[in-house]
Amino acid sequence: MAKAGNAKDRVNDALSRLESMIEERLHAERARSDELGRRLGKLEQQHEELKRVAIEVEGRLERAMEYIRALLAADQR
Repeated sequence: MAKAGNAKDRVNDALSRLESMIEERLHAERARSDELGRRLGKLEQQHEELKRVAIEVEGRLERAMEYIRALLAADQR
């Protein structure tokens, strides 16, 4: 019976170590997930800002091209 008790103790110790490792890994992955979530939020904000800037630049370029076309058309007359 002593051998069975020792084997059971070793199995329980191994399971405890495994559970501890899993808990540590879970904690690390949650922290990583939180960090990735924060980074994603920041990137989404930057993306929206870049879209706004691109739309503004597009409008300015279109106005500039219209102005140049008007000047060229006036020069043709």
